[in-house]
Amino acid sequence: MLNRLADYHMHTVRCGHAVGTMEEYVETAIARGLAEIGFSEHVPMYWLPEEQRDPTGAMSMGEMEAYVSDVLRLRERYPEIPIRLGIEADFIPGHEEALVRLLEPYPWDYVIGSVHFLGDWNFDHPDLVHRYAEWDIGELYDRFFALERMAAESGLFDILAHIDLIKKFGHRPDKDLSQAYAALADAIAGAGAAIELSTAGLRKPVGEPYPAPALLKACCDRGVPLVISSDAHAPGEVGWGFEQARDLALRTGFTHTVRFEGRRRRPEPLA
Repeated sequence: MLNRLADYHMHTVRCGHAVGTMEEYVETAIARGLAEIGFSEHVPMYWLPEEQRDPTGAMSMGEMEAYVSDVLRLRERYPEIPIRLGIEADFIPGHEEALVRLLEPYPWDYVIGSVHFLGDWNFDHPDLVHRYAEWDIGELYDRFFALERMAAESGLFDILAHIDLIKKFGHRPDKDLSQAYAALADAIAGAGAAIELSTAGLRKPVGEPYPAPALLKACCDRGVPLVISSDAHAPGEVGWGFEQARDLALRTGFTHTVRFEGRRRRPEPLA
């Protein structure tokens, strides 16, 4: 049973690339014995003109109010499990103030920060995998980790998601990443943010959790708090692979995960 674990990274059909009703996500979590859950839909593409926003990549500006209302409604419908209000927000350098203004009106329990874009390229999108061929992979990793450090240092986020997402399709550099891992872990620790150990990578071509074990260890060694997440885009993915993730976290040296409410966190024993 997953009765000490929370899944804070769950999407809805509003993002344009998830399936299932919100009720199905909640009921799956209850059936699997999760202690707590939170929805974290993709923030609208606030950095782009409206006509350039991809409706298959994130919810629209007009859906924000309804999304928040739906999560709050589900809290009333399912009192047997705490349901937190979260959002996954892309970090786009130079647009920090716009993100603050967008998020400010709502009672978030946590804000997840993520990096999906390098310039105009959504490197996470399966239809755009061909653009990896335009890069030296070592330079690509350098660029990605620089953005991840900036996201941490911005202070905008409570949790940083899939902090080595650039590996999603199996592209690996021919160089040692230990210095990059150490620098990123230092930045996250200095910012006081948590990271997620995401089982989503096990469902992707890379076949490995986010982050890689060595990066996870670097974060653990620096006292970075941890959540375990599924990045569910379908009800069946809620809490998926969590026993395996908990075992990995314990082997790495973590003793606790953290829970969030009102953007405040508290520790919860892993075992």
